[in-house]
Amino acid sequence: MTDSLISPIDVHNQLLISRVHPPDWVNPHPSDRYDLVVLGAGTAGLVVAAGAAGLGIGLKVALIEKHLMGGDCLNVGCVPSKCMIRSSRVVAELRAARSFGVIPPDAVEVDFPAVMERMRQLRAGISENDSADRFEKLGVDVFLGEARFLDPDRIQAGDRVLKFKKAVIATGARASDPQIPGLAQAGYLTNETVFSLTDRPRRLAVIGGGSIGCEMAQTFQRLGCEVTLFHKNAHLLDRADLEAAEILQQVFLKEGIRVVLNSKIERVEGKVIYANGDRFGVDEILVSAGRAPNVEGLNLEAVGVQYDRKGVKVNDYLQTTNSQIYAAGDICMNWKYTHAADAAARIVIKNALFSPFGFGRSKLSSLVMPSAIYTDPEIAQVGLHQSNDAETIKITLDKVDRAVADGETNGFIKILHRKGSDEILGATIVARHAGEMISEMTLAIVGKRGLNTLSTVIHPYPTQAEMIKKAADAYRRKLLTPKSRKLLGFLTKFS
Repeated sequence: MTDSLISPIDVHNQLLISRVHPPDWVNPHPSDRYDLVVLGAGTAGLVVAAGAAGLGIGLKVALIEKHLMGGDCLNVGCVPSKCMIRSSRVVAELRAARSFGVIPPDAVEVDFPAVMERMRQLRAGISENDSADRFEKLGVDVFLGEARFLDPDRIQAGDRVLKFKKAVIATGARASDPQIPGLAQAGYLTNETVFSLTDRPRRLAVIGGGSIGCEMAQTFQRLGCEVTLFHKNAHLLDRADLEAAEILQQVFLKEGIRVVLNSKIERVEGKVIYANGDRFGVDEILVSAGRAPNVEGLNLEAVGVQYDRKGVKVNDYLQTTNSQIYAAGDICMNWKYTHAADAAARIVIKNALFSPFGFGRSKLSSLVMPSAIYTDPEIAQVGLHQSNDAETIKITLDKVDRAVADGETNGFIKILHRKGSDEILGATIVARHAGEMISEMTLAIVGKRGLNTLSTVIHPYPTQAEMIKKAADAYRRKLLTPKSRKLLGFLTKFS
């Protein structure tokens, strides 16, 4: 089972499997009754299990995983993709070296197998954090096998039956099948299989211009593939700020990615894609066109948990239609981010275990959720990126000294604030390390600190994050009306 998604079975993947799905694992003898049983050992499930067991108050916690602990993030998502992205950035830096006065070799060669081996080595090293052994030592009973509800207080976990007081569904999601005629017969990659590649495909088609599709399209292009990116709409990154998406789109074209917008893929024959009246011959097809919830086989009907094609239905407290069963992560949320699953898991711990009679419960809707797309430049957002009730302040990176020195002026910060107020409603950052910078804006929104406060924050010079202060200073300058200038002039006469 593990071999089907984790290959090749080299020393690194052997170490990974030994940690996240040990072949010799023996499921423990179950406790009489668990305070909490968690289905799924991805980010949400791991945080719930570790958080509840780690309180040291004697809670009995069980964790069930049918495949690999760590879920998508560790095995086929965040960790392997960011390892590959780092390698691809080195390639981009070498190709741009002459503009910095550095003479690179005549041709930058990419050892694709070595890139992928580096990824596997680093992933295996990180896997210790999500290992079955570690969670057993935390006091969690780890069961490897399929989970299936039997009745309102029992779950089948592999070869064991567990009784529970409360349960958490955290089984995640998988890549959607776009239902394109001939695609299944031609064969295609998803995030679950693309990281098993050992040979570089010469020509790669990427279907889907969302965050994962864009990250992978740029990465594989930089690593030496000829990439064609198909997106069904008029611009990439439908949920992103339009100006941010346009910057990335132009970067893609400059780097040689063939972008097919408003694409209507009619059919696939072999490895030939027919779309928009044209034919595109490729060697591999990567599908990144949405996510489908993993609800199959859970027997949710037996416990009255409702679900649909989007996932398990929950209320604002992450409670399912069965009041004793909660859900968190990709199985039930629109935010398909690791950090969103982590935040939701913390809400579940509080609401399921420490909110008697519903008092003191936390709401999912109260979260201020940032996002980051790890292309180059990165695009990070928090809060709103458009509103009729907001005014906008925009500072471009060519006005930031450090960005000029770095040769990274293709980007901006855009802050939306309420009309007539310094209250921050949202922000978008486009920069090489936008994901690192967005947290300051998130903190400002969570802490209800406005642009006046940000203007008083001293930022080290020179840094690209200084553009946040520049934006705040620009807001304060807008407050200098003719009347206020006159008052300031009057005050100087008595100072």
